[in-house]
Amino acid sequence: MTALDLDALIDDPGTRIIVTCGSGGVGKTTTAAALGLRAAERGRKVVVLTIDPARRLAQALGLTELDNKPRAVADVDATNGGRLDAMMLDMKRTFDEVVLSHATPEKADQILANPFYVALSSSFAGTQEYMAMEKLGQLYKQSEKTGDWDLIVVDTPPSRSALDFLDAPERLASLLEGRFLRLLLAPARGPFRLMSAGVNLAMSVMNKVLGAQVLTDVQTFAAAFDTLFGGFRERAAKTVALLREPHTAFLVVAAPQNDALREASYFTERLREENMPLAGVVLNRVTTTHVPGVSAEQALAAAERLEAEDKSALTAAVLRLHADRMQQVVSDRKRAERFRRGHRSIATVDVPALPDDVHDLSGLRAIGDLLTA
Repeated sequence: MTALDLDALIDDPGTRIIVTCGSGGVGKTTTAAALGLRAAERGRKVVVLTIDPARRLAQALGLTELDNKPRAVADVDATNGGRLDAMMLDMKRTFDEVVLSHATPEKADQILANPFYVALSSSFAGTQEYMAMEKLGQLYKQSEKTGDWDLIVVDTPPSRSALDFLDAPERLASLLEGRFLRLLLAPARGPFRLMSAGVNLAMSVMNKVLGAQVLTDVQTFAAAFDTLFGGFRERAAKTVALLREPHTAFLVVAAPQNDALREASYFTERLREENMPLAGVVLNRVTTTHVPGVSAEQALAAAERLEAEDKSALTAAVLRLHADRMQQVVSDRKRAERFRRGHRSIATVDVPALPDDVHDLSGLRAIGDLLTA
């Protein structure tokens, strides 16, 4: 079992992209922000891309607002020549940017005003993950061209399945290039004109199911979007290839709970199957104690003696609290060790749980210290 050396990872100029991933609620955003801040204060030029809808990163970095444009973070120690920018993904705006950059002005206006497109770009399952990859590709291209950043830290979208991050780009590209939208274009062009009777029958059925206006909106969108179909799959392929490069490092973040560790185990295996460069696993929010020498059993026995003798009720209560904490310490330790035994070749680092939420740069520096202790 190997200890994960995150200082070596962020100090290595060959590391250009770090992706934090894992199940929801395990601290991916805080981990990404802490690593970005630490890398910047150690001399890297860093941009952190977050997709966290709670906007905790904005508060922690002292920014009143994060949007689709990287913004400089104030109060970062630039002694070593580093800098830190941060941004929050606006998936609709990113989708709009893709349309505006790859379509003629007339086609772009038609697409952006289309109700089906508005729904697709705002709430369709997988759009957020796909647009995160679009934005990563844009940031990397800009960094290569201008040298603005030498490290991009990506906080992946919170999702029900860790696989969504890898699968969504292909899923969305398949939808936009799929048979359904092609069928909607069929009456107007191509060999399907010879099958107009069958196509018209299909359209009649869909019209009854979807409603006339919805079907019209989708057909109008498909006709206007037709010129952009090929680009989505091509860019998705390029982004996946970028993620497989040696300069990318995936960090799986997990908490010492069974569900989170199962998700982490599944994700590490999937990353290996996809030939993605896995740097290691961060076991976050591990319960610790300042009095490890007093076990839960000893604390409970002492509390019971004090209560039986009707002495120091306050001390007895403190002992019971310590017993509860020690039980959690032991449980976390057992689950973490079981995970390590099952993944001996994967480097890990434990991050103790903090008593308070991180809400400023000092808190992020503390997390950075714990990540690299």
